[in-house]
Amino acid sequence: MIWILAILCIIAILAYVPTFIEQRKRPVDRQMRAQSDQSFVKLSKGVTAYKWHGPVRGPVIVAVHGLGTPSAVWDDLIPELTKIGYRVLTYDLYGRGLSDAPSGKQTAAFFQRQLDDLLVHEGLDEDVTLLGFSMGGSIVTGYTSISTHKISKVILLCSAGVRVNETTFDQLCRKVPVLGDWLSKLVIPGQLRKDVDRSANAHPLEAVRAAQIEQRGYVPALVSSRRHQLADVQKPEHRIIGRTDIPVFAIWGGEDQVIPVTALGRLAQWNRAAHQEVIEGAGHDLIQTHTTEVGAVLRKMLAG
Repeated sequence: MIWILAILCIIAILAYVPTFIEQRKRPVDRQMRAQSDQSFVKLSKGVTAYKWHGPVRGPVIVAVHGLGTPSAVWDDLIPELTKIGYRVLTYDLYGRGLSDAPSGKQTAAFFQRQLDDLLVHEGLDEDVTLLGFSMGGSIVTGYTSISTHKISKVILLCSAGVRVNETTFDQLCRKVPVLGDWLSKLVIPGQLRKDVDRSANAHPLEAVRAAQIEQRGYVPALVSSRRHQLADVQKPEHRIIGRTDIPVFAIWGGEDQVIPVTALGRLAQWNRAAHQEVIEGAGHDLIQTHTTEVGAVLRKMLAG
């Protein structure tokens, strides 16, 4: 009997450890937001951090970042867009950057609601170009399929929703709810720290990534997004868009190990009108490593 109680106590302690670690992380607070150059708005699920870039007038691009890195991921690419006259709106998805990390499943509808709330707040109800990177591409695709009247162009950069490579560990965390949540909170922060530490890229974005790891709600947001938004294969959504006159442009990295370039063929089957380009030698971080090349392709696409 004593041994059974001891084992149960150990299990209870182990089960609580990830929660204890998560609660010790710093939440987004007023001081962090006060020191930022972003603006903040209370939307239906919580506060969202956003920022306008470029001229006061001009065509609008709304850029949606990916799974792990907040809107700072766009910093290198934004000048390539603003110098040709575009106004660019960036924002932090819930659980990333300086946006709130509300509870609940991070499903396609969850992210589409945040995007729609922000567009309504900013008075953007037509002629919007959506630009999505990685998971942001799947958010953009899903939103466009239900809001075709608002969108003029769709640009997908290494987009999820078509094909995604996962490690065995990521699959476990996604497919096994209780154990996956426990393992993710315990293991993922250490994995992310190692990735940042061994990165050969001394890019300022590494400091942003490192800061995210220590922020409360970030790891649970990653796990929930993997389990829901990233699990979606968006064949129906792409076919809906393909039946409209909305131009779809897709850019892929030739050496991308996260979103393989073979996704190009699958997207071509779903939307034969989609115009696609491959940047040879580029991996999933092509926004930082191949900024000039990406910018040149985007300018060509936007000129049409």
